[in-house]
Amino acid sequence: MTTDAPIKDENIVWHQHAIDKQFRANLKQQKPAVLWFTGLSGAGKSTVAGALENRLAEQGYHTYLLDGDNVRHGLCNDLGFSEQDRRENIRRIGELSKLMADAGLIVLSAFISPHRAERQLVRDLLPEGEFIEVFVNAPLEVCEERDPKGLYKKARAGEIPNFTGIDSEYEAPVDPEINLLAGEKSIDALVDDCIQALKQRSVIG
Repeated sequence: MTTDAPIKDENIVWHQHAIDKQFRANLKQQKPAVLWFTGLSGAGKSTVAGALENRLAEQGYHTYLLDGDNVRHGLCNDLGFSEQDRRENIRRIGELSKLMADAGLIVLSAFISPHRAERQLVRDLLPEGEFIEVFVNAPLEVCEERDPKGLYKKARAGEIPNFTGIDSEYEAPVDPEINLLAGEKSIDALVDDCIQALKQRSVIG
């Protein structure tokens, strides 16, 4: 399915409610943020994001994890995998992440999101410093060796066209806020790196 650009109605205006983001964040005693996990399929995005969410929950923080496969069961189940649909998928997740951050949450979004322009689109939705790009940095050969879903094997056999890293380009982040060496470190060590970075940015105490 392809989607057309939304048409904005000049009669639709944003309503500012009395309970705002700062109030909700203060209730939760945390700083809202969107951690955007990007990387190749098999790099460990969802695994690291899930382990980080567990660690944050144990420390009493309020989070929500958005996973690439999960959102396609509902919010984005009308989208395919064309370039246009993949852009729309990221746009929707960006808008949802923004709303969740407005609720005062620490949002963990795990998506391949292969293009820098799409990730920049999400960054531009949020206030300065609220979008934290997390590069789950694992080389293609490591991801292909892992191949947890058998997708690389299918892509090499021509069964999955336009597969990121094989016949569709992945544009690695140029200067991510967090660069996780996922091909070299354990999951616990990667989560430690994330926790340290979040403390440095005063997202958590």
